[in-house]
Formats: sequence, C-alpha cells, structure tokens
Amino acid sequence: MFAERAMANAEITPTLEERRAGINLMGKRFENLEGISTESVDADGVPAEWVLAEGTGNGVILYLHGGGYVTGSVISHRGMAANLSRTSGCRVLNVDYRLAPEHKHPAQVEDAHTAYRWLLNNDIDSSSIVVAGDSAGGGLTVATLLSVRDAGDPIAAAGVCMSPWVDMEGIGDSMTSKAGIDPMVSQQGLLEMAGHFLGGGDTRDPLAAPLYADLAGLPPLLIIVGTAEVLLDDAVRLHERAEAAGVDSTLEVWDDMVHVWPWFAPFLPEGQQAVDRMGDFIKEQIGVAVSPA
Repeated sequence: MFAERAMANAEITPTLEERRAGINLMGKRFENLEGISTESVDADGVPAEWVLAEGTGNGVILYLHGGGYVTGSVISHRGMAANLSRTSGCRVLNVDYRLAPEHKHPAQVEDAHTAYRWLLNNDIDSSSIVVAGDSAGGGLTVATLLSVRDAGDPIAAAGVCMSPWVDMEGIGDSMTSKAGIDPMVSQQGLLEMAGHFLGGGDTRDPLAAPLYADLAGLPPLLIIVGTAEVLLDDAVRLHERAEAAGVDSTLEVWDDMVHVWPWFAPFLPEGQQAVDRMGDFIKEQIGVAVSPA
C-alpha cells in the first residue's frame, strides 16, 4: 500500500495497472542484489521466487509482500527479501500470491498456505520456517499462521510483521491522530483497498482481519511499527490481543518512522537497523547463534 496517499491526492488518479507498475519501479529503486541469487519456482501452483544471499543455511523465510492486497509482487519486494536473507542467513521464498480485485479474499491466504505446505512437502521442517511480511503482508502473515494452525499442519517457528494491516474497518485512533504526518497511507485508501479485497465480504473475517481472530497457539511474533503511521494502532492492538491469547509477542515502536520503513534500508539507516533486528529475531527463533552487537 506504498504511496497510496500520494496517489489518492494526485490530480490524475492512476489506473490499477499503473499503480502496480509504480510499486514495482519503486521496489527496484530500493533494492541491492549484490551477492544475491534468485530462482523462480512453482510452489504447487503458486508462483514464487527463491532469494538467497551467499552462505545461507537451512532456515527459510516465507515472505508475503505488502501492497494493500491490490498491488505488490516478487519484483517490488525482491530487495526486501534479499536484505532479510543477508541479515538472517536464511533462504527466502518470496510469494507472488494472487491480487484483488481480480482475486478476492481468501485467495491470498490460500496461496500463502499452499506455499507453506510446499515447503513442508519439500522436507523443510516447520521449526526452520519463519513467516514474514509487511503491511498487508504483515496481516497475511498472521492469517497464514492461523490457517496453518486450524488445518493442523506443523506450525512455523515464528512470525514477523512489519507495519501490519489487520483491521479492515480502519477504526484505530491513529487513523485520525497520525493522518497529518503519515506520508504513505490514509484511512480512505485503506478502506478502498479493503473493499477490493473483501468484495462485500465480512470485514471481521478473522483470516482477512486477524485483529478479530483467536490468536491462541500461534508461535512467537515480532511486530514492528513506526510512530508516524496511521497503522500504529493496528500493530499495538494486534500485540495486545496476541499477549492476551498467551502468544509470546514482542512489539517494537520506532520513533518517527513511516510505513514499512525497512523497505527503504539502502537509503535510510533506521531501515537497515530494523532489518538487522528482524534478522537477529529470526536467528533466535530458528536456533542460530546471534553475533553480539
């Protein structure tokens, strides 16, 4: 859902195809693929891409990109996947799940769960898998873990949510209190994308809006969010509900950071610091020693 606010305020509203092309172009501007190899794969019918830094181990990150469920792709988030592979030492499966409005909920969680099962069926132990995502992909991270839990599949070691979008109704206080300082996302834009995503469906469906799910039994979560985000309260409320359900949840609120600031890591020191932090968390959860700072 990057730059949705700027697009909404533009004199000429871009088409959906233009928005999709725009986020891909932005993603390529923010990527550093030095020492990275990629390989397109078919994850049991779901298109995906392996992204590997040099010297990666046995751990795997199932990565779910942001873009409000209507934009985003393996292209837009290849740089993010590459950076996480470097800092975590894991292989990253970057999933090109289906987008709305052509494919409405629950197509996205179905694709993510299928890709997760594909990993299991390729002899990757669940204790070596971390599910991660940003923005809509952060919400989809939680939804995927819920889907895996409910299906009785072996659950991943952990989940990582960057600026997660988990409330389809846009009712958090930060929707208005942060509206004047969030340069990336607006309540209006979120509600528009929720309409495309749900297609008239239940705004509190727990796999669409994990804020309203029973989160018991989920693995440890790391939730990061900035103070300059209208989605701040989505992250805070998700953490509170996770803790209330007995989940080992860690919330980190970064001062003055905007929506999904780790995406800008090549140009933003705090972005790289956040990616380093996520890499350390992932190592801890899959049992890899973390180097002292």
